[in-house]
Amino acid sequence: MAKEPGKSVILDAAEKVFALNGYAGSSMRMIANEAQVAQALIHYHFDTKDKLFEEVVARRSSSINSARKQSLDQLRADGRLDLEALLLAFFRPNLVLGHDTEKGGQFYARLIATTSSANDERSVYFTRKLYDPIARLYIEAIHEVLPGISDKDAVWGYLFLVGVSLTSMSKTGRAAGLSDGKCNEDDLEEILSRTVTFVAAGLRALEQTNV
Repeated sequence: MAKEPGKSVILDAAEKVFALNGYAGSSMRMIANEAQVAQALIHYHFDTKDKLFEEVVARRSSSINSARKQSLDQLRADGRLDLEALLLAFFRPNLVLGHDTEKGGQFYARLIATTSSANDERSVYFTRKLYDPIARLYIEAIHEVLPGISDKDAVWGYLFLVGVSLTSMSKTGRAAGLSDGKCNEDDLEEILSRTVTFVAAGLRALEQTNV
């Protein structure tokens, strides 16, 4: 007897379909075709398209946020929390996932970039529900390593670093094209190093405006 496809197969298919077509342009039938399962099975596991979309985003965000919190907690425990270490802890999980094409990370990168920048009720709700708790922890950590930064600039600074994180999350080929091949988008450590240097300088500049 053939084994029934698990929920992960449906979530992988839904992630790809939502990423390529957007929420409004995706249907349960399209997802069923991509997953090669009966549409009724999707309704059985997830009920509605809205609930399926939430589980797609929650699956990845949970993993990313868990890694970010664990790294932040470890840095504090080891007494190694500074701005560069904080930023590295934030950026690494996104970058690693986005560049992992074998696990479909490029589809989540595309999906979350669209969702986080949208202002429709669904996108705002999911972004706040799934990402605001970790955002508040990192805003608090920014205050910890930059005690002179204002509450307002800590929030703006956090949102700016999110923008950089989403831009660098997936391998698009643009950096290589613009640099005539000098930028290596497969070198994650180089990308992380330059990203941290760039964002750290911006956050320190924001702190200086309040001195």
